[in-house]
Amino acid sequence: MGVLPDGRRHTREDSGIRLDRHGQWWHDGQPIEHPKIIEAFNRGLSPSDDGRFRLQFGNDWCYVEVEDAAYRVLQFDVGEQGPSVELSDRTSEPLDVQTLSLDADGVVACHVKGRRAKARFSRDAQFALGERLTERGEQLVLDLGSKTIPVPLRLRPQR
Repeated sequence: MGVLPDGRRHTREDSGIRLDRHGQWWHDGQPIEHPKIIEAFNRGLSPSDDGRFRLQFGNDWCYVEVEDAAYRVLQFDVGEQGPSVELSDRTSEPLDVQTLSLDADGVVACHVKGRRAKARFSRDAQFALGERLTERGEQLVLDLGSKTIPVPLRLRPQR
């Protein structure tokens, strides 16, 4: 465990690792750019029972700061089981449509991992979702072919 210039030591509680709202990993204020490290961090991230996020490699782990969304939705798909998302940790899970939201930047987000974490949609995933959304009066619905599901996204801002 090294001592930092400010006298602080990295610990499991204070790792100096942060995931920003755009999905960029940082360590002690420096961006992490190596693709294999980014992939390992994305795969090793998981929500803990106390609301924090753990980064784990084998038996080694630490807590990390997550500014907004812990995951990115890389792919949206509709299959026999219904709508699903592939996440930045390379897992797939059913999309909980009722958790969809739109942030101030116009990016769609949802809750994943048993509603314990937020995931922001990538451009491609948001486009794929948008292709399945249709307008029914003032309501948006997700068109699954054989049925539709109401979506809690607004067509127009409330006044």
